[in-house]
Amino acid sequence: MKLQETLLNTAETKNGHEKEEIESIGDEHVSTSKETPLRSDAFDLTDEEKIQKIEHHFTEIMKTMGMDLNDDSLKGTPHRVAKMYIKEIFEGLNPENKPLIKLFENKYKYGEMLVEKNITVNSHCEHHFVPITGKAHVAYISNGHVIGLSKINRIVRYYSKRPQVQERLTEQIAEALKNILKTEDVAVVIDAHHMCVSMRGIEDKDCSTITSHFSGDFKKNDTLRNEFLRYTS
Repeated sequence: MKLQETLLNTAETKNGHEKEEIESIGDEHVSTSKETPLRSDAFDLTDEEKIQKIEHHFTEIMKTMGMDLNDDSLKGTPHRVAKMYIKEIFEGLNPENKPLIKLFENKYKYGEMLVEKNITVNSHCEHHFVPITGKAHVAYISNGHVIGLSKINRIVRYYSKRPQVQERLTEQIAEALKNILKTEDVAVVIDAHHMCVSMRGIEDKDCSTITSHFSGDFKKNDTLRNEFLRYTS
């Protein structure tokens, strides 16, 4: 009997610690990987199959909450949410939706930084699945090639359209640009509001989070980096 009680208490203590760790990771906005955590079978199901599964499970969530799905306003909600998840707000999980980027020769021989500022960021916190909204400021110095201006926005949008942490989002945008442009001279700054801070927990509606990535000359050259920050402030 004492052994059973000891094992039970040990299990309860372990479960308690695990729950505390889960809460801590969410509240402290901890990122565990530079890559988006995906299972190896993430794309075994088609989009329509995923929508059907999510619709089923969201129906059960709403029923558990006591919602009446016979109501005209609610009966279509599980399907709308499922479709929104797969086709809209999390479409960046699917590599098939990655934007096609065409490189052009830098015929103008433009050698200064190119800055695209105030790019809209609409993402979702992976800890609570609530919105992250803000602006991204991006710059690069051509290494002989350029891309269309709207392609920078599309890169930001693609990596934003998935459950995210802001630090990872910043790094993913920067790495994508470096790989596409074949240059290390890239700068990314994101200034965003997190609904997981403003609408729950501490409920601070006025604060924002700023993250940055500087590489190549932007990291080595203080004058260049400050010039970029001056343009985007």
